[in-house]
Amino acid sequence: MTTTAPCRAARPELLALLGGTPLVRVTVDLPGPHPGFWAKLEGLAAGGMKARAAMSMLLGARERGELRPGAPVVESTSGTLGVGLAFAGQALGHPVVLVGDSELEPSMRQLLRAHGVRLEIVDRPAARGGWQAARLDRLRDLLAVLPDAYWPDQYNNPDNSAGYASLAAELVDGLDHLDILVCSVGTGGHSAGVIGPLRRRWPALRLIGVDATGSTIFGQPARPRLMRGLGSSIHPRNVAYDAFDEVHWVGPAEAVDGCRRLARGSFVSGGWSTGAAARVAAWAARVHPGAVVATVFPDGPHRYLGTVYDDDFASAHRLDPASAAARPVEIPYPGAAEATGWARCTRVTDPLSPRDPLNPRDPLNPRDPLNPRDPLNPRDPLSPLSPLGDSPRPERTP
Repeated sequence: MTTTAPCRAARPELLALLGGTPLVRVTVDLPGPHPGFWAKLEGLAAGGMKARAAMSMLLGARERGELRPGAPVVESTSGTLGVGLAFAGQALGHPVVLVGDSELEPSMRQLLRAHGVRLEIVDRPAARGGWQAARLDRLRDLLAVLPDAYWPDQYNNPDNSAGYASLAAELVDGLDHLDILVCSVGTGGHSAGVIGPLRRRWPALRLIGVDATGSTIFGQPARPRLMRGLGSSIHPRNVAYDAFDEVHWVGPAEAVDGCRRLARGSFVSGGWSTGAAARVAAWAARVHPGAVVATVFPDGPHRYLGTVYDDDFASAHRLDPASAAARPVEIPYPGAAEATGWARCTRVTDPLSPRDPLNPRDPLNPRDPLNPRDPLNPRDPLSPLSPLGDSPRPERTP
């Protein structure tokens, strides 16, 4: 195992390329007609959306003395943050060592290496925690042999979220008003980073999270996930659970259908997170007439030409558009049912909170999800929950 990383000169002129992405109106059917929503095209930024977080984490570490000038940066990634760290590493003069896994696309491996990244690949998932746990195990080995190496720890680093203050400012500059923001959730960084500034501007703003089926972030059981960059098999501390008004779990068929509809109908598209967020944003615009809806497209389509946009891949994984749901199934609370396709829940809870009254795994929880007199059971005719349909929730009190 190599124990050194090459030095590199800083290129501060790259900082001028950070952010400043277009905000466009999307009206293409997804899958049906809707009034339209706004999309921030982060895939057009140098280094992608996560360059904002990468710069924030490295600058914060330098200010605290945790990252020496010229010292290596080591991180685990499924790809998108890796590009952001490659950008930040060049701008600030830090060599970057990334741990990926066997499912990292060949095109992404080539791109990262082209940007000067040293790439380590793990070839099998961990028995518990999957690919993410396996990557973190290799990362710890690297930290032991790379002198002065810094690990940003993107899932638990508050500087990740802080890096998206610029994204919030650009949304405020680009919109006269905003009622609903739809954010895909992986590390939890960009949703946590933008919601505070945006709610200070628009106090009644509703936040909808978009997760992947099989992800554990919002209290669902872990399952193997086809989609990359969306969801997680661990529980990131950056997720601001109390900021969300609802969460949607979206399956790969819905995400692929969303991506392809965007590409055909608007020339604007991206990968798994983009397709999933677009589908939920279109749904929100449709069921909340008159509301101003916005979302963030985290990246562009180029990384996904061999997956999302490949007919053979879609056929092999049974991602037929006909199997994509046109609307979400309603789940009363996260532990009530497993989301195997597009599903929606308006009760957002922290799955690790031991005192969560909506968590059936809490041994002191007095609520039995099968009790017909349970006020949280939508089968209870006196339940205050709206069990089905797309009825809007009451407005948030400023």
